[in-house]
Amino acid sequence: MARLAAATLMSGLLAAGVLAGAGTASADETAQNQGGATATIGGLKTYGDAVIHDEAGDLTVSAGLFEMSVEGGGTLQTYCIDLHNPTQRDAKYHETPWSGTSLGANKAAGKIRWILQNSYPQVNDLAALAAAAGVHGGLTEEDAAAGTQVAIWRYSDGANVDAVDPQAEKLADHLEKSARNVAEPEASLTLDPPAVSGRPGELLGPVTVHTNAAGVTVTPPADAATSGVRIVGKDGKAITSAADGSQLFIDVPEDAAAGSAELTVQASTTVPVGRAFTSESRSQTQILAGSSESTVSATASATWAKQGAIPALSAAKNCAEGGLDITAANVGDEAFAFELMGIEHSIPAGESRTVTIPLQEDQAYDFTITGPGGLAQRFTGVLDCRTQSSATGDTTQTLSEPSPATEGVTTADVNLAETGSSNATPMIAGTAIALVVIGGAALLLVGRKKTPTQD
Repeated sequence: MARLAAATLMSGLLAAGVLAGAGTASADETAQNQGGATATIGGLKTYGDAVIHDEAGDLTVSAGLFEMSVEGGGTLQTYCIDLHNPTQRDAKYHETPWSGTSLGANKAAGKIRWILQNSYPQVNDLAALAAAAGVHGGLTEEDAAAGTQVAIWRYSDGANVDAVDPQAEKLADHLEKSARNVAEPEASLTLDPPAVSGRPGELLGPVTVHTNAAGVTVTPPADAATSGVRIVGKDGKAITSAADGSQLFIDVPEDAAAGSAELTVQASTTVPVGRAFTSESRSQTQILAGSSESTVSATASATWAKQGAIPALSAAKNCAEGGLDITAANVGDEAFAFELMGIEHSIPAGESRTVTIPLQEDQAYDFTITGPGGLAQRFTGVLDCRTQSSATGDTTQTLSEPSPATEGVTTADVNLAETGSSNATPMIAGTAIALVVIGGAALLLVGRKKTPTQD
């Protein structure tokens, strides 16, 4: 119980950043993600019981399938791959590459996907599943879900865990022993690269569409009618739809002032089994077991200026390095210079570099990167790379400009009645845990534009 209570503590780190340029603008407050489905968790729907064995004793938990509602339409079924952390009620999740989760450093990640492909609900013929596992008494949906979850936990968390029901336990043993490594599935929808830059009068890009959908709808920038910015193909003709492999370009009028814009693509498709889902609020990481036809989307940003440094900025979690990768590509005619954690960086014209911001496990980050032409992009999230919470007790803090860290208060609406709950759950379920942290650490990305004579 102490371990699970500690796991509810959501920590944080302020990362208020400015990469200075020719202008500023209000930051886009959309949480960082790399495209795909966005969904809200609804709770366990089909489950049984399991027992975790460790040095603290035996702990009974619920084990089975979660259900999520997709923004824009659709339903997902998922299993947990983060046993010792609780789910938070109505937490929002984003489709995420394995590299942004504990799976990135887990050599058995491919075996988890094999289990998903060869068990419930992908195999919904319970008689056939029971026969394959040697279960003579048959399997209920609850047995199948519990047995599948237990087998996954043995690989995702290295847990010593057994299903309470004998049939479910036999299925878990069968899946664990039979599992083979399978490659990570491709994303349902992404744009590569997620950011481009260039000069007015040029075609900025290309941005390549990667999707398993039959086609995607292309949405131009919100102010396209007044700015004259268009989304076009390589032939320069405006397009409103595309497919996997299509190359998109941002056509900026030659007389346009320095600025920035976004393009969005959207589609309806089934999300591939085995895709990971992470939350914005330290709710336990999930892995996809099944998907209805669902809405997926992806966004790419574009920045332009006539001269000087012209950076394209993007970010992605890097669990292998324990931090957040910030990539800056400079297509301008001057070096793009900035200071990061006390270290000066200079990206020469025509080059691209990635800088990793080291973060502690469970640290929440919230920072804004600005650049020429009013580029301002906000990145928020929680570094969740392990299956054990560090429970540092810090809170997320946000500042609009570099200044001393302030006090922060976070109230966690934690749902321990789902996976990760115990027989002691009634004592703590539904309790809001408020944490007050004074003097939180501040990670400052302070940028400045240098003269052309500086390297």
